[in-house]
Amino acid sequence: MTDTKRWTVEILIAEVDRRTYAEAQLYDEISDDLVGTGLARLNPADPNVPEIGDEIAAARALTDLGRRLLTTASGDLETVTGEKVLLTH
Repeated sequence: MTDTKRWTVEILIAEVDRRTYAEAQLYDEISDDLVGTGLARLNPADPNVPEIGDEIAAARALTDLGRRLLTTASGDLETVTGEKVLLTH
């Protein structure tokens, strides 16, 4: 039988003073919850389209979360193997 796991990522987005902030939080049953953050700023010369700022900030938060997850996995591998590990995308 296949072992299926469910990990959930919640993304919170807020806009303050022409800046959009996002947090991507991973919930799983194994590790401490991990959080990635992202920021998007509106260029004064660009039209104000909030959805675009949301997309950029969320993408950056997810990218940050991915980096943090790789760092966590590297540390776990080092603990198991006793050797230095560096995981990259």
